[in-house]
Amino acid sequence: MALPAFDNHDGRIKYYELMLEADITGMAEIPLPEGYSYVFYQDGDRDAWIEIEKSAKEFSSYEGGLDAWGRYYANRTEELYNRMVFVVNAAGEKVATATAFYDIRGIDQSGDGWLHWVAVRRDEQGKGMSKPLISHVIQVMKGLGYTHAKIPTQTTTWLAVKVYLDLGFRPIEKNFIRCRDGWRIIKRLTDHPTLKELTPAADEEVIRSEDGSL
Repeated sequence: MALPAFDNHDGRIKYYELMLEADITGMAEIPLPEGYSYVFYQDGDRDAWIEIEKSAKEFSSYEGGLDAWGRYYANRTEELYNRMVFVVNAAGEKVATATAFYDIRGIDQSGDGWLHWVAVRRDEQGKGMSKPLISHVIQVMKGLGYTHAKIPTQTTTWLAVKVYLDLGFRPIEKNFIRCRDGWRIIKRLTDHPTLKELTPAADEEVIRSEDGSL
């Protein structure tokens, strides 16, 4: 079977949880395209965050966004003022976001920073914004005292995984072993040189079955 042209967030791809990490001490900032700028979260930005994430297909409805906000940030809004970043376009619209955070479950005891909820509004994608945004939030992390960062992601956002690899993040060893087939999917879809040791997934291993199972 031939693979279809996948979207950058595509539920047709078999789902595996992926984790990346990197020493961020030497990571440099990449400038935004002309006409864009950064602002931190301010009171009332919850719905702007939801709309960006919904547009990027992180969830399908406003209610889904409210649920995600409730789980991640509703009880931590005082921390967002110097952690949640938005990209603003020339018209003053918030069009992208990412957050310098940590493992809210409390499972990761390493003290590492976690990059949360990276998203670019659908109509602003493809304009070279994601790498600058991520690199800027990495600088925010460093300003907060972090020297190492982790990124939770998944095979269904395969293009985002490629961006993280391009920026120097690498699979966490335990995740690489446990979700090897997921990383083989990323190898098949991106042919990223950092995954050269992997055999690419066969086409039939990439597509999610109709019943949603692996």
